[in-house]
Amino acid sequence: MRKMDSRATESPSLWGRALKLIGPEKGAVHLATAAVLNAVWDLWAKQEGKPLWKLLVDMDPKKLVSCLDFRYITDVLTEEEAYEILRKGQVGKKEREEQMLAHGYPAYTTSCAWLGYSDATLKQLCSEALEDGWTRFKVKVGADLQDDIRRCRLIRNMIGPEKTLMMDANQRWDVPEAVEWMAKLAEFKPLWIEEPTSPDDILGHATISKALVPLGIGVATGEQCHNRVIFKQLLQAKALQFLQIDSCRLGSVNENLSVLLMAKKFDIPVCPHAGGLGLCELVQHLIIFDFISVSASLKDRMCEYVDHLHEHFKYPVIIKKASYMPPKDAGYSTEMKEESVKKHQYPDGEVWEKLLAAQGN
Repeated sequence: MRKMDSRATESPSLWGRALKLIGPEKGAVHLATAAVLNAVWDLWAKQEGKPLWKLLVDMDPKKLVSCLDFRYITDVLTEEEAYEILRKGQVGKKEREEQMLAHGYPAYTTSCAWLGYSDATLKQLCSEALEDGWTRFKVKVGADLQDDIRRCRLIRNMIGPEKTLMMDANQRWDVPEAVEWMAKLAEFKPLWIEEPTSPDDILGHATISKALVPLGIGVATGEQCHNRVIFKQLLQAKALQFLQIDSCRLGSVNENLSVLLMAKKFDIPVCPHAGGLGLCELVQHLIIFDFISVSASLKDRMCEYVDHLHEHFKYPVIIKKASYMPPKDAGYSTEMKEESVKKHQYPDGEVWEKLLAAQGN
């Protein structure tokens, strides 16, 4: 770590320079910005007595555009173009909102096929998911090719040829390895391969994307994208066929909206990343808004769902018939239960006390 000049305690400008060293618009600074702005949007929606998706849907397009930062992306999306997209999105908006309220936004499950699960567990979880009405499944791959082939065959045989299968490598491969590996998994007809290589390798993703087109396999990425500029370049390079926003990685609602609008311009479906602590609760608002006011399409679109840690939130997601039902409570669905916060507070919370005591022994 660089040594901090003693004058930094007296000069805000020096603090600004120091913070810029761990940014700008990426890393710790950007994640903190997202946390603060997510809280502001939550408060705004609560003040208006609306869930966040409804606040956005009801907002005048000009006012919504005024919330966005177009720096560094005007070569792809101008304020005028953004406004025009939102203006056109007003047509049929009422009907699409009614559709969401009645049927929800389609989801896919990642809970069935994590690496390390035994075949018995895979079969059990897939059977339960099928019984619950799930039709879209994602399987983790990349550790061992022969194991991937066996697991993918098992899952494809269970869900049948008509249901949707996606694969996720979690940044495992180099570019040539990704192409070779997926050529061997192509027989299982995956819709996409997610994060096949380093999330920072835009041209690598473009190479993989081009190579997999003849196999009918798309590339999905975005959960680790630092900012709207990286998304801009991925779109310009034709490096993805499915764009995955993250409600906490980018600079809150503001930056995510600019990415939704760029995706609309490039006609690339948005399939958000979710599953971590509160990510499902947050991102449902963004993708429901996207359908109602921006994309107006559900073709090849779905939102990730993982049945994990929802019990810590006051307003957890509601899934019916494998779809996210639009939240009705005011806010951004981010508020956690007081008892959960208290238990996990560092270092005096019950969870931390037990963990630290165990380490001491």
